[in-house]
Amino acid sequence: MNELSLFDSLFNNTMDNVFDGYSYRTTMVPKEDVKETKDSYSLDMELPGRTENDVDIEIDRNTLTIASKKEEVKEENKKEKDGSKEKWLIKERRYSSFSRSFQLPEDVDSEGVKASFKNGILNIVMPRKALAAPKRIAIECA
Repeated sequence: MNELSLFDSLFNNTMDNVFDGYSYRTTMVPKEDVKETKDSYSLDMELPGRTENDVDIEIDRNTLTIASKKEEVKEENKKEKDGSKEKWLIKERRYSSFSRSFQLPEDVDSEGVKASFKNGILNIVMPRKALAAPKRIAIECA
């Protein structure tokens, strides 16, 4: 038995008692940058290890929601060249999820929003639309 397997065994036994039935889920809070130009708003979000297929983007009533769930892919132990099998000593990456919502400014044109994904960075461009100017209401005498 090596130190890693001893540590893993000790950790799992102790944590099983503390988190009975806990499925090792983690919630991540991705970092984002938002910038504004005269024509649009742009949001860049770091999503390392994810692809465009792992992310859902939705706009509902001027609220932009970005969410993702990623589950562990079950991997079988492989046979080595000498016929022995490899085995996991520690495997902590199991399941992670996040959901972030942003209240959009009134001048976002939700019909023109576009998203792209490259090198672990999600980019959402939200074009701006002209807002109606304030209207002065004349008071009528009765």
